[in-house]
Amino acid sequence: MMGSGMRFRAMVAAVGMLFLAVTVDAVADTKVNSVRLWRAPDNTRLVFDLTGPVQHSVFTLTAPDRLVIDINGATLGAPLNVSTANTPITAMRSAQRTPTDLRVVIDLKKAVTPKSFTLAPNAQYGNRLVVDLFDNAADAAPIPAPTNVATVAPVPVTPIDPPVKLPPAPAGKRDIIVVIDAGHGGEDPGASGSRGQREKDVVLAIARELQRQVNGMKGFRAELTRTGDYFIPLRGRTEIARKKGADLFVSIHADAAPSAAAFGASVFALSDRGATSETARWLADSENRSDLIGGAGNVSLDDKDRMLAGVLLDLSMTASLTSSLNVGQKVLSNIGRVTPLHKQRVEQAGFMVLKSPDIPSILVETGFISNANEASKLAAANHQQALARSISSGVRQFFQQNPPPGTYIAWLRDSGKIAQGPRDHRVSPGETLAMIAVRYQVSPATLRSANNLKSDELKIGQTLTIPGTELAAKE
Repeated sequence: MMGSGMRFRAMVAAVGMLFLAVTVDAVADTKVNSVRLWRAPDNTRLVFDLTGPVQHSVFTLTAPDRLVIDINGATLGAPLNVSTANTPITAMRSAQRTPTDLRVVIDLKKAVTPKSFTLAPNAQYGNRLVVDLFDNAADAAPIPAPTNVATVAPVPVTPIDPPVKLPPAPAGKRDIIVVIDAGHGGEDPGASGSRGQREKDVVLAIARELQRQVNGMKGFRAELTRTGDYFIPLRGRTEIARKKGADLFVSIHADAAPSAAAFGASVFALSDRGATSETARWLADSENRSDLIGGAGNVSLDDKDRMLAGVLLDLSMTASLTSSLNVGQKVLSNIGRVTPLHKQRVEQAGFMVLKSPDIPSILVETGFISNANEASKLAAANHQQALARSISSGVRQFFQQNPPPGTYIAWLRDSGKIAQGPRDHRVSPGETLAMIAVRYQVSPATLRSANNLKSDELKIGQTLTIPGTELAAKE
């Protein structure tokens, strides 16, 4: 006869087996429903969409090169169909190793370095398994990144005044470097318009046009943080700017607001002491959450070290923050000439993408894509060009007044070969528009355009903006 101790142990064993069976059945309910792929300049990202959490492991095989992904506790819910053009992937296949374990095998053109992690559900996506395939540095010819966004033929730009012919740069005088950051990308589409407009596409088009215009100004060079439809973590964007030697970082966005009636463009600089408005706080929170969508907040101890180093931010931030507010106001003033403004001054909020203490940085919200009228304008090529023109004008005006030492623009200013940048003039009794134009050696038409004047009539005490000398186009 079985003693009470043996009966108890048998009961515990039976309960344990039942619990294990229930657990296996529950885990096996997770399905892999789809896979999405993005190609970046140095890596390929695969995102598997899941109906629940899983455990996984990843390893590589050679001769031929393959990547094996074992997804434990999952079954295949739909075929894993995705285009692999311009990637190191030649084929993707899958099979159930057991009723609850799925194996995915990826055939490769060449060896890669994999990195993988899982992401919990958020407002846009459910559970995900992310696998990044990094190109090996030894590969001589990296696979080009796809553009993924339809290009828009640039509209010819006719300046208000003919550009001044500038002298050639002496040896050793460098260009001013402007790094332009198109927000979001890849699995992070950003905000959406009522007709399907996606923020990531709109801002990339504006960023490309802005790059074209800045590169057309002698003494300037523009670089993009992303050149196609792929995700870059927020801190990765400022790291790219630093590696490229940026003198200015400009992040382009077209966000949404809780109210569909919200409209107008804004310019932001960093604040480490709270936002200057509820809208600024809301936008900063929504932008900073994009790393959770894209999977940047996953595992780096180095990242935590940098966060701790944030206590030193105030010691190094003063000069670049002052410059950020200065260039931001010039950009905002120019944007106000082509589209309504949400606020008349540069706002400040805790945007993570602006937290680079050694580089002046601004974030330009070109409009609210959640507003139907603004969404239609933002998707139009002529409006994108006008926005880019207003940003490039503000950037040019700032650097004419504040050129970094050792640059061609600093040499022009110091040698007296260009006039000073825009400045203000207060109208005195007896002054006419023609007299002021002669004083500052500009045309009356230029003064009318710069100040949105419908006639030559002036008021005593009125403040006029006197434009600076235009920079020449590159020859």
